[in-house]
Amino acid sequence: MLISKEWLEEYVDIDVSIEALAERITRTGIEVDDITDLTKDIKNLVVGYVESVQQHPNADKLNVCQVNIGEGEPVQIVCGAPNIGQGQTVIVAKVGGRLPGGVKIKRAKLRGEVSEGMICSLQEIGLSSHVTPKKFESGIYQFGNPIEPGTDALKALYLDDQLMEFDLTPNRADALSMLGTAYEVATLYQKKVQKPNVQFKEGKVQASDEIKVDIQNQDKVPYYSVRVVKNVTIQPSPEWMQARLMKAGIRPINNVVDISNYVLLEYGQPLHIFDQDQIGSSEIVVRQAKENEKMTTLDDQERTLTTSDIVITNGQTPIALGGVMGGDFSEVSEKTTNVVVEGAIFDPVSIRHTSRRHNLRSESSSRFEKGIATEFLDEAVDRACYLLETFASGEVLIDRVAEGSLGSLLSTIDITANQINKTIGLNLSQDEIVAIFNQLGFDTSINGDTIAVNVPSRRRDITIQADLVEEVARIYGYDNIPSTLPVFKQVTHGALTDRQRKTRIVKSVLEGAGLSQAMTYSLVDQDRATAFTTDTHSTIKVLMPMSESYSTLRQSLIPHLIDATQYNVARKNQDIALYELGNVFFGKEENELPDEVEYLSGIMTGTYMSNTWQGKKEEVDFYLIKGVVERIADKLALSFDYEKGEVEGLHPGRTAFVLMNGVRVGFIGELHPSVAKTYDLARTYVFELNYEMLMSEAVGYINYTQIPKFPGVSRDIALVVDSDVQARELIQVIEENGGHLLKDASVFDVYEGTHIESGKKSIAIHLEYLDTENTLTEEKVAEVHQVILEALETKGASLRG
Repeated sequence: MLISKEWLEEYVDIDVSIEALAERITRTGIEVDDITDLTKDIKNLVVGYVESVQQHPNADKLNVCQVNIGEGEPVQIVCGAPNIGQGQTVIVAKVGGRLPGGVKIKRAKLRGEVSEGMICSLQEIGLSSHVTPKKFESGIYQFGNPIEPGTDALKALYLDDQLMEFDLTPNRADALSMLGTAYEVATLYQKKVQKPNVQFKEGKVQASDEIKVDIQNQDKVPYYSVRVVKNVTIQPSPEWMQARLMKAGIRPINNVVDISNYVLLEYGQPLHIFDQDQIGSSEIVVRQAKENEKMTTLDDQERTLTTSDIVITNGQTPIALGGVMGGDFSEVSEKTTNVVVEGAIFDPVSIRHTSRRHNLRSESSSRFEKGIATEFLDEAVDRACYLLETFASGEVLIDRVAEGSLGSLLSTIDITANQINKTIGLNLSQDEIVAIFNQLGFDTSINGDTIAVNVPSRRRDITIQADLVEEVARIYGYDNIPSTLPVFKQVTHGALTDRQRKTRIVKSVLEGAGLSQAMTYSLVDQDRATAFTTDTHSTIKVLMPMSESYSTLRQSLIPHLIDATQYNVARKNQDIALYELGNVFFGKEENELPDEVEYLSGIMTGTYMSNTWQGKKEEVDFYLIKGVVERIADKLALSFDYEKGEVEGLHPGRTAFVLMNGVRVGFIGELHPSVAKTYDLARTYVFELNYEMLMSEAVGYINYTQIPKFPGVSRDIALVVDSDVQARELIQVIEENGGHLLKDASVFDVYEGTHIESGKKSIAIHLEYLDTENTLTEEKVAEVHQVILEALETKGASLRG
């Protein structure tokens, strides 16, 4: 947003330099990105009157002009502009003058004729060709009214000015207008805002006799109003208005179009002006577009609409794309005599979607999509009517025709001085705080310690108490807030929380195993939002995603870990081991916040260094990543069990659920070959654990075990069982019946094939026995071993012969 100091001073009486003003504004939260002094590179620029024009005797495209520049005798200037003519009032750069770009004006001879100066175009004095009136796009500028020769041309052009460029954050849409900026500046300098004139004389005819309004989608268009202005005269707008538009980056067109743009900049309220005689009916109907409905906008582009677009129609045909751009056949032209001035409230989300889908961003859409100040809407329409009456000789009909409601013009937030002081670290009195709110233009009422603050609709960024605290700090001055240390009644030694300590242990295990921590986006595309999940939950979509690839909150960390692995492998980093600790999001009932749960996930592919000393590398496999998970359990003194599982996207025969106290807390597995192929990955293994469940479990104690004084005894057994029996079931039976002499039981082989009955398999288990108090005898071992074998037989297991 470009802010003209000359224009700003019309609303606020300030007597400070542009630099001081910019510094003050920046220090209170609105960044001034740049300052432009339109007079900086210009010297000796005056108004001249062309007394005569003669063809240059030695050049077909040059003219010799006698120009009165207010210095007695006219000066001779050679000019090549095609639109030069006698009797024109023009811009003249005198000899010794300077123009933007370092151009110095000297006395010169052009094809034998002396030239003492230069007749200038608007582009030559620093204005962009994109904003100059089309009439003067390829020639010199001509003033519309007589001006005394010798007058300072910059003053005559209303360009004796400085501009500030705001770099606004989306929440400060109020500063997207001159009046919004005026309120901000008035607050900083404790001044009053002088509102623009909106008083006009109404005619004798009711506007409702000429036009009707019907809103069929009030959920998207809560308010729509129009005023009718008759007998307007299309002509150039006043030079001061044209100058203000050009300084703001808008090309002047004609008085009617310029007025709508002027009020847009002044109030931040987009207006649209229709040619009433071209609308095609006496009714305006606001509705959602029909699927594949077509219309041509003012940029001569045919648009194919969808049902999410808002259209303004004549009851049948769209005449404007609501909140974005008008239609071509109802636009104001040189033949226009009667106009309809529209002011409306449009749903910001709908406007944002329409603008993006049609790749059509306008000054109107950029404001509607941020939300407008409803308090200014009707006033802005009236301001346009005043300007049409004054500068287009229009006759405004009686009353406005409106439907819907503007809604509340104020929102009330209660707060106390104590809440503000406690947050900022000040000791302001209630009266001082109320004075700041009043300075901001917020009405207040006091009930005991509570201050009820009425926030006007122009400050849509203020919705909660914290926003009011920020306003007090901002206006009081961040530089004026003293640095203070927090006051503690009791000083204690710093210490990690239980969760922080556990997390450090987990990270240490993972990084010790060679995994690097990754941090990825919480958003994925809709198709992958539920990938690698074991439970069914609804998904949560973002209203305005950056792209479809980041449109939905994730329910697993694995999809983005796969992306990160693919990215690295594609760049010749074949051995990848990553982990991530982050939140996933599970949808609940409508209008309820989702469950946000912390998960721990990992991914490994390629090879790993199994023996650092010897530089030996081995392929990553299922048991390696299972070992990483088991190491986490060991370090947290937790006990994990495993059972065969199936997770979509993982290999059906190489996937296991992780159990803790009989409850699933995650899974381990190999990526399904088809998934790995899609991402151009070799065999890749992943794990995912519900970190919240791990953290909620009380950490067990790691018991000290005395180094044995006596030798142990080991036995290996091979058991034949049904193919669907899991090894963990046998281990569980062994542990339950082994008594205190059994120290360990582990599977070391599983066999199916020749010499084993069909539907059966052989599971080989290694058993270790130890007595910490005495030397084991063969009899004791045989007795316990027999108990274990008998217990296994009851479960259908038999010793393999």
